[in-house]
Amino acid sequence: MAVKFKSINKAHKEFIEKQKMFVIGSAGVEGFINVSPKGMDSFKIIDENSVIWMNHTGSGNETSAHVQEN
Repeated sequence: MAVKFKSINKAHKEFIEKQKMFVIGSAGVEGFINVSPKGMDSFKIIDENSVIWMNHTGSGNETSAHVQEN
């Protein structure tokens, strides 16, 4: 079972910044599920409650389509 944290603490930040890749999962309204590995130094921590990532286009950019759909 996952643990939910109220914010990104120092240990989380240090762990996250060492990672070479991460995975984004999304689902469309009709239930199409997409799980995509990401990398290329595209994930950044803005502050203790905000992160961003550059969603580079790939084999169809399903993540972007799902965000627009939902």
